[in-house]
Amino acid sequence: MSPNINSYAESWVGTIKRECLNHFIVFGERHLRYLISEYVKHYNENRPHSAMNNMPLEETALNKGNTGKIKCQSKLGGIIKHYYRG
Repeated sequence: MSPNINSYAESWVGTIKRECLNHFIVFGERHLRYLISEYVKHYNENRPHSAMNNMPLEETALNKGNTGKIKCQSKLGGIIKHYYRG
């Protein structure tokens, strides 16, 4: 099989490893599932994507509005931070 058979899957695995899993010591399957689920929520709801003009995949309530104080939402012990106006 070719190593480039599924470049999208390879890219996703690299992204989640770099941005999330490399920062933790995983203590079992339950912990791994929690880390991945929290990162997937962040990836789909808050993380900017260059292919979408640096907008998140899903528009959430936190991403709407351009007025108000800047607030920070922290996940996974501060590894992932999302800033928004609220």
